[in-house]
Amino acid sequence: MFGQRRVDNSPGTHYRSERVSAVNGQYFFSTREGTLEGPFFTRVDAINGIDRYIQRMQMAGALYIRSAALDRRL
Repeated sequence: MFGQRRVDNSPGTHYRSERVSAVNGQYFFSTREGTLEGPFFTRVDAINGIDRYIQRMQMAGALYIRSAALDRRL
C-alpha cells in the first residue's frame, strides 16, 4: 500500500500487517507510532479498541491545532 499521512514529511511505502496479536490469552494491537495497546479480553474487543484509538488520536490532533491557533492570537 502506498500512501502519505498528513503528518508525514515525505511519501513512503507502508505495508499492511496484522495489528492484533495474542499474548498469553490476552489481545493487543500495535500502532503506527510503535506502541502496543491492550490488554483486551477478546479479539473483537481489541478491534473495537483500534477504532477508539483512532478517534482519540484524531481528537487530540484537532485539539492541538486549536490550541496552537489560540497561542498565535495571544
